[in-house]
Amino acid sequence: MSWLGIVDLDQNTTDLAQLSQAQLQAGGGDALMLRGTLVVEMSIPDSRRPEPLLQFAQGGDWPIELGLQAVPGGGVSLVLTQGGNLSHATLNPSDSGRAGQVRLTYAWDSLQGYARLALERADSNRVQIAQLPPPQPWRYQDLKTLVCPGPLRFTSPALRYLALSDQLEPVGPTPGLDPDTPVATPAGYCPVDQVQRGDLVLSETGTAVPVLHVLRCELPALGIYRPVRLRAPFFDLQQDIQISASQRVVLSGSEVEYMFGRPSVLVPARHLLGTSVATAGQSSGPTITYTQLILPDHAPVLAAGAVLESLYLGSLRRDVRRLAASRLAVFERTSLPEHGPPRYPVLGSFDAAILAERRVA
Repeated sequence: MSWLGIVDLDQNTTDLAQLSQAQLQAGGGDALMLRGTLVVEMSIPDSRRPEPLLQFAQGGDWPIELGLQAVPGGGVSLVLTQGGNLSHATLNPSDSGRAGQVRLTYAWDSLQGYARLALERADSNRVQIAQLPPPQPWRYQDLKTLVCPGPLRFTSPALRYLALSDQLEPVGPTPGLDPDTPVATPAGYCPVDQVQRGDLVLSETGTAVPVLHVLRCELPALGIYRPVRLRAPFFDLQQDIQISASQRVVLSGSEVEYMFGRPSVLVPARHLLGTSVATAGQSSGPTITYTQLILPDHAPVLAAGAVLESLYLGSLRRDVRRLAASRLAVFERTSLPEHGPPRYPVLGSFDAAILAERRVA
């Protein structure tokens, strides 16, 4: 399986069919989930005092308490008590005190005695990871109670969604292209999902660049990973394409230089929603699959005429903990490139919307 339950707190929708099925297959009743991941996406409140984000308590013969709290300075604190065992960690992905939208991932494997907490910012490649004490397993019925509305659970309006997986879900660099997105190669356009390691693709300058790796993943189709449809002919698109809300578009031109003093800028697709150039995308279910290419020197990709950012790794291969927790752990470390600082600045939502509308005018 993988993603068992997804709860959209914005739209008040719940999909727990896979969770119920997994519980039955595990024996029902008090069956235990020995390994899994809880994902919470939220906007951290800008507050001078601690604020509760998620609270859950279950007594009886398998007592458990879980608390997430926003702390002053843009951080998040987790306190988990299971059968008298206490786990606690506080993470803060921001140096400025304003973290904005973040994705919190708690992953556990009770057989391996492994648990970690990770916090990712929507507007940054920065990931913070804390290793936690050996965890206890969760009961399926407690996990179901945790993600469903009820008297035993409190959720803050700052939360966007909750998602539950029966795998140790990775964190860090994430693909953002629909598998059918056509990318330019020396032989013409082909779907990005058909590109293989060692193939050549064209950068925005028309230079042929070798593909070092192709990364694929399945994610909840919500929050910073919800699909966004970019509309042709904007951005020189030859057709509409669908990308992740976190995928960044490279924009260039005279208005970019005039407004920002740089030849090019990066614009996250989610900042284009609400403008004339982008609309909400579609997914066939609660999850969606994305693909992305890893290229030398972080070269941009030509996709259906538009210029999109390839997967940015930074110095990930040097960080043993982050690499092991990422989707790139399956690759040989020496085969991964080291990318310098991003070539272009990343625009915020206001500047991105202004630039998009100027492109329409």
